[in-house]
Amino acid sequence: MTDERERTTSDRATDEPSPARTARLRTTHADADAVAASLRPDNTDSMSMAVEGETLVTTVERETTGGLQSTVDDTVVNLTVADAVIDTATNNL
Repeated sequence: MTDERERTTSDRATDEPSPARTARLRTTHADADAVAASLRPDNTDSMSMAVEGETLVTTVERETTGGLQSTVDDTVVNLTVADAVIDTATNNL
């Protein structure tokens, strides 16, 4: 016979979502609107972006620390590339 208390505790442990991990990136760009627009198509449901003047605020929320780290790493690379491309296009036209 299974102890009801043990089964309930075990079920609860697997049914409850793990707490989310959150990172907020604040980056400054000459054209934050253009950088945000270039990255939005790649954003997942776990990401949000807001432009505040020259600052782009990117918030990432993931269930695992590893997932958060991967998403933040990818986002930083994408921000760097988008900023460089927009800067090059703006200054060389």
